[in-house]
Amino acid sequence: MAPPVPLVAVRGSDGTWLLEGPPAYREHAAFPRDPGTCRSLTFSRDGSLLAWCNGKCVRVTRTADGSPVAALELPKTARLEFSPLNNVLVTWQPYTKSADAERGEANLGLWELPSAGPLKAFYQKKVEAWCPGWSADEKMAVRMVSNELHFFEDNNFGVIANKLHMDKVSDFELSPGSYPGKVCVYVPGSKGAPSFVRLYQYPRLDSALATKSFYKADHVGMLWNKKASGVLVTASMEVDKSGASYYGEQTLHFLHVNGETAHVQLAKNGPIYDVAWSPNSTQFCVVYGFMPAKATVFDLKCDAVFDFGTGPRNSVYYSPRGNVMVLAGFGNLRGHIEVWDAKKYKQVSKAQAENATHFSWCPDGEHFLTATCSPRLRVGNGFQVRHYAGGVAHERPTPQGAELWEVRWQPFPEGIFPERAVVGARPGGEPAPAPALAYRPPALRHLPAAPTSKLHEEEAPQNARGPDKTPSKAALKNQKKREARKAAKQERQPEAEPPPHPAPEARPSESAGDTDDADRKMKNVKKKLKAIEELKEQRAAGKVLQKNQLDKMQKEAQLLEELKHLELHAL
Repeated sequence: MAPPVPLVAVRGSDGTWLLEGPPAYREHAAFPRDPGTCRSLTFSRDGSLLAWCNGKCVRVTRTADGSPVAALELPKTARLEFSPLNNVLVTWQPYTKSADAERGEANLGLWELPSAGPLKAFYQKKVEAWCPGWSADEKMAVRMVSNELHFFEDNNFGVIANKLHMDKVSDFELSPGSYPGKVCVYVPGSKGAPSFVRLYQYPRLDSALATKSFYKADHVGMLWNKKASGVLVTASMEVDKSGASYYGEQTLHFLHVNGETAHVQLAKNGPIYDVAWSPNSTQFCVVYGFMPAKATVFDLKCDAVFDFGTGPRNSVYYSPRGNVMVLAGFGNLRGHIEVWDAKKYKQVSKAQAENATHFSWCPDGEHFLTATCSPRLRVGNGFQVRHYAGGVAHERPTPQGAELWEVRWQPFPEGIFPERAVVGARPGGEPAPAPALAYRPPALRHLPAAPTSKLHEEEAPQNARGPDKTPSKAALKNQKKREARKAAKQERQPEAEPPPHPAPEARPSESAGDTDDADRKMKNVKKKLKAIEELKEQRAAGKVLQKNQLDKMQKEAQLLEELKHLELHAL
């Protein structure tokens, strides 16, 4: 059976319509063009439904035959989203107040499908984190309110099944997958205290799976991998106080659900432009550094696997199957596109998409779409569909005087499109972009060009784990730390003269190094117990303790047991 033809939803000043993807590229006959001014549109996660607001009402239709499912009289709707199993449609309108309602009107609506009956209405003033998050089976949902996360079960939004209270919590990200899910929360720092993110496993919200704290963070981006085993956190500051970067300061951190955390060491100074997980959930790619930017693939230990060198890029996109990867430079760059075999780390092709403001992979994993949209750019609007091996498969310019606002591929469940082997560049495909030449005045153009010097030192791609690989700054830093720890351990152990006869093998408990380690551990445990006693006295005196202090007190029994074990071992 042939795979289905993916659709492209197009939203612009000339209406909303559906285009059939490769190989047809014609308007979807079952979906008549809506001439209204569309403010928002979205597909359901399986691609079977399309919802959009045309300035008069919200409509929901089936993508297969265009048959209507529901209609809601909500002309001001600016955001739309489906629940994972299409049982709920979420709408958000800008928050407003009226003379009749001092508190304002509930602007976040949850509607039951296909009946379109009201399920629940909430007040949601800010557009940030506006939509509730669901587990894939819809057995659990979560929504952020002031200083709390509210959890609901089985789409029963009238009863709060669980709460996670955290002062000043400002963002969260629910893990992909079915119940029970995990949630990553972010709390910004204040009054000299650091910002931090924590991972929790629902419904065990009394203790965190992992915690990572850091300074210099105005906001963060949290990105789970597909298997929900780890999350990448990009911490950003709007202003770089050193004045070194126009983009502010960014740092990248990794948290694993087993409790391990790490700061991802990057080999070049400068901003972090983009981060993306591979669909295999075992690797991620980072684009970073002052231009020309570097791109590096890391594993789950945050060790570099492959370095793509430097180039004019600020974005990375893995294909749906993860076998092809695109490195591109959009925005203030010239739209240079590099296509790589993500498993063999070999470049497949190059392309140029000047003035592109949008990139997205087709669900078939073989085509991708680039578009120039308004209001980012109001001239030259339109989109192109390319094959990753080279060549433009379809081009659709926007008519003169019209604007293109958004293009979006129809999603599909996993396994609909088969994975195919990565092919090389097509003969006669799109030629690689010519390098820009330095300006020469007309009077000198008849003369031979003088040798030019490069403004930036270019770096070629290289295997970060190869035998001839020169260690990066991060690798050298980690190596120095390991050598320092090894030298310190050797200094703590007294040098013994070699015996004239073979000495009997010493038991581990008799070694001087182990004795020092045991003493140091006991000292550390006693220090923690003393701190707990001080906290207990403070609480008895009426002081209100923080959440991390209460968590520390709960470990008293565990520390006493550990101290008892160490004292027995030292006898």
